Amino acid sequence: MTEINKDKTVATLINVFFVEPENQQKLVEVLIEATDKVIRNQKGFVSVNIHKSLDGKRVINYAQWKTREDFEAIFKNPDVAPHMQKALELCIEKNDGRLYEVVHTDTK
Repeated sequence: MTEINKDKTVATLINVFFVEPENQQKLVEVLIEATDKVIRNQKGFVSVNIHKSLDGKRVINYAQWKTREDFEAIFKNPDVAPHMQKALELCIEKNDGRLYEVVHTDTK
């Protein structure tokens, strides 16, 4: 389960994919399939959350891994590559994926 907390030590991936509106749902489905079939079974996987923008032009993958090394290891798994290739083929420009650290949270 995703927990966003500055005291929880995880590697947080925020990956922004840019798509044409007619491809937004297709990309969501590709990312969910990748998670269900491969990603969730990788060492260090914590959670994934897929978001789609209301204008239809972006899909955000917010994922947590136990460590940066666990996240980086997924790219050495040959089962990941076909899913990522399908995802990138739906994009209109280079995706922007980066690891982040939570530094502040606030709730009411």
